[in-house]
Amino acid sequence: MSEKKIKVTLVRSVIGTKQDHRATVRGLGLGKVNSSRVLVDTPEVRGMIRKVDYLVSVSEA
Repeated sequence: MSEKKIKVTLVRSVIGTKQDHRATVRGLGLGKVNSSRVLVDTPEVRGMIRKVDYLVSVSEA
């Protein structure tokens, strides 16, 4: 049984954002703008994405 994966890409800079939002982006494994990670689609990851949805884009992997 394979787990569902999602691709998360940082599309806006974290400069000028709240400290906890910057930490959330780092927790997702994203660093510079246009960096991407393929993550397992879990409720925890979805919550992190929802918190910084104005900084990232999400697509199916």
